[in-house]
Amino acid sequence: MKKFLLITIAFLLATTAFSQKQKFGYVDTEYILGKMPEYRSAQKQLDEISNGWQAEVDKKYSELDAKFKEYKAEEPLLTKEQKKEREQEIVRMETEVKKYENEKFGQDGELFKKRQELIKPIQDKVFKAIQNVAKEGAYDFVFDIAGNMVVLITDPKYDLSDNVLEELGITSND
Repeated sequence: MKKFLLITIAFLLATTAFSQKQKFGYVDTEYILGKMPEYRSAQKQLDEISNGWQAEVDKKYSELDAKFKEYKAEEPLLTKEQKKEREQEIVRMETEVKKYENEKFGQDGELFKKRQELIKPIQDKVFKAIQNVAKEGAYDFVFDIAGNMVVLITDPKYDLSDNVLEELGITSND
């Protein structure tokens, strides 16, 4: 009986602690970033760089494909030694193309580094603005509905995105 009473009291205390009204809101960082001129400019710059590198990769793959087709067409006429040389050349070209592609687009590639250089400061600025809005509004939780977060139903009165834009000095009409 004593154990039951202790469990009941602990349950009531826990319920009381959690039943305090908590304030929450959400933001859409994609919406916020899309309204920021410096983000759009940085994204445009990244797209231009990426497209240039992708064109170079595509060109290299086309050259590799042409080399392979040339080899296949001439293969019956080549000696064993010539076949081996051509195959090695094709493998070398393929390795170089993949290496170049990885240097530009890989996990630690130049595009990733450039994105960190251009976008991260802007994301940090947005995060600081979100923190300020949350602090000023005494929000206990602020969720980001952009990306992977699945929110099926939202009430616009809890959307703090425009408040964050205001904190950043941007009007939502921009």
